[in-house]
Amino acid sequence: MEQKEKAMGLFLTNGFPTPADTLPILQALDAGGADFIELGMPFSDPLAEGLPIQRSSARALGHGVKMEDAFRTAEEFRAKSETPLLLMGYINPILRYGVSNFCRAARSSGVDGLILPDLPPEERGLVADHAQEAGLAMVYLIAPNTADDRIAEIDALASGFVYAVSITGITGSGLDDRLDAVAAYLQRARRLVQRNPVLVGFGIKTHTDAMRLSRHTDGFIVGSALIRLIERLWDDAALTPDERLAQVRAFAHTLKYGGT
Repeated sequence: MEQKEKAMGLFLTNGFPTPADTLPILQALDAGGADFIELGMPFSDPLAEGLPIQRSSARALGHGVKMEDAFRTAEEFRAKSETPLLLMGYINPILRYGVSNFCRAARSSGVDGLILPDLPPEERGLVADHAQEAGLAMVYLIAPNTADDRIAEIDALASGFVYAVSITGITGSGLDDRLDAVAAYLQRARRLVQRNPVLVGFGIKTHTDAMRLSRHTDGFIVGSALIRLIERLWDDAALTPDERLAQVRAFAHTLKYGGT
């Protein structure tokens, strides 16, 4: 990346909109300029997700997709790309699978890191040692109501980056009436986080949103807006598979670089 270019992370639920479509969409996002991709492991009760990502999980689960299916998707993606890939999910399915087994399988599939929103730093011992042994980065989240000393602590524990949730809400929420407060929070986070890059997520829908928020961070993450686009494209029977993928690729490119 150029020095001033902001890193772009994109989120996609594994198995969405169908198991056969996930890999081609990941490859389209990669071609569109993604600097890293979050592959969501579908879960029936996601903690911080708004309706679009909840729907994507429900759709994937309806196709019979399981958490461990993400390993196969990751392996297939990694066979043709070096773009970093992180698994995003929740702790209970990982505990059931076996944390050590999960981390080893993730790494052998080409996964680079983990984002587990319901794993607070105080409970990191459940996963962190196994992740470190497997060479997986651990990403932790902060929010506008996170105290300064807590942000510094999370920075000390995180590897990869610190995920700055833009608002105290769920994914897909709007930002327009809170931009000044969000900007002040992100400036505070950037000052306190010394070891890791800071990336902002939640509520980003356009290139303009991304640039406004990432002015105070090292990059941005988009999930719900992408999921909504995929829902619209795959529900449009008039489009061919190639046309759908071309629009996904164009969406990613426009998010990062602007234009139409």
